[in-house]
Amino acid sequence: MPSLVDLSQPEQLLRAFIKTRASLGEEEVVCWWSGRVYSLVPGEPSRFLFAVEGYNICRCRPIPEGYEQLSREMMVYQDPNEHSILERWANPFTGEEVEVVPVWNDPVNQRYLLEGPQGPFTLQVTPLEGGRLCLALDVLLAYPSPLPRALYPRYSQSDLYQGAELFQFFVSHDDLGNEKLSSAPCEIAWTRIGPWLPWMAMGDHPGWLLYQCRGCKLQGGYAALPASLRSFVERYQPHYQHAPTEWSGPNESSWSYFKKKLLGNQESRLEEAD
Repeated sequence: MPSLVDLSQPEQLLRAFIKTRASLGEEEVVCWWSGRVYSLVPGEPSRFLFAVEGYNICRCRPIPEGYEQLSREMMVYQDPNEHSILERWANPFTGEEVEVVPVWNDPVNQRYLLEGPQGPFTLQVTPLEGGRLCLALDVLLAYPSPLPRALYPRYSQSDLYQGAELFQFFVSHDDLGNEKLSSAPCEIAWTRIGPWLPWMAMGDHPGWLLYQCRGCKLQGGYAALPASLRSFVERYQPHYQHAPTEWSGPNESSWSYFKKKLLGNQESRLEEAD
């Protein structure tokens, strides 16, 4: 019989979350998702802009204060109808064709502390039928944008990056109590609300993006990803086949990655002019 897990106790809850999200061992874990991206513009009907598909590859390891997650993640934007990976996109709001920049976030690291700045570790736990649980984690973000308006008005709506990442992990209570399992199978749901992406070049256009995605932890790891996604990774960023092994920072985002890409292109043009 599985042992009882008391999720009202912060230490057991943290251990259960790591077992659900990743693994109590240090092996690599892949969480894959797919979904859609919609526009949210005041006074206008929403539009289905992109299909998306991506994954996070990570390992978790214990630290004295709790656990640290070492990961990188990628995601591609796809044609809404054909689900082919987009390289260029005809922006229906501006009429401009722009280059599509995939998500290449490396690193995406996190420390989960038993006792953090806001107190003991906690997240929302909802019991479901059949011994299933939903572990919900709401991440509300607000920090200075890597692309301040004064310098990047074409690509940035605000000096403050503000958004929300809403995660749900569905897991069996029995699996959490099974001491033979270091990693519990789980399904995931992910909702994101945030500003226009920088490469959309819509800094002066009101509105936001809504992502609605679902997926799961892949028991077969990287090899279980769709072949088209693996082919894309191995062509452009082959190191995304594995999780990081050491802590590094700061974390990458679509905004910081775009800034590096933009500055790199500008330097290349200057070198060509010389």
